[in-house]
Amino acid sequence: MGLIVRSSAIHAAGVYTTTAIRKNARVAEYTGHPITKDKADELYENSPITYLFGLGDGAKVIDGHAMAMFINHSCRPNCETSEIRGRVWIKALRDIAPGEELTYDYCLYDGADDDHAHCNCGTRHCRGTMYSKAESKKRKQTAGEKSA
Repeated sequence: MGLIVRSSAIHAAGVYTTTAIRKNARVAEYTGHPITKDKADELYENSPITYLFGLGDGAKVIDGHAMAMFINHSCRPNCETSEIRGRVWIKALRDIAPGEELTYDYCLYDGADDDHAHCNCGTRHCRGTMYSKAESKKRKQTAGEKSA
């Protein structure tokens, strides 16, 4: 399967397929150095961009260093991720045509209190954030408690 990184309307660069991808096919592996979340927080404290992928309970992350780190978020993705024995795979949710940008829902669960993780996917179903639905709900409740 052919993948390329090029400009994206969602965010800077994105990953596109040059060949058709069948539903349920493994598209890419999210690879990089596994580090602790605490180490990642230290390394990227002042960085506006990171390519981190949380593993398991989030105590460890992959510090991305391959093509999969350029796959953008979408609230209506064509791929999903799964962790199998400490490895993260990106898998097609549906048949994907040549030329389509690959996306998955980041479902973020961690960030600074003032970090809104604004979503730029532009889909009709956009929830406006890359945070998971559960994390978004938790943040709204916390914001409501702080303003009360």
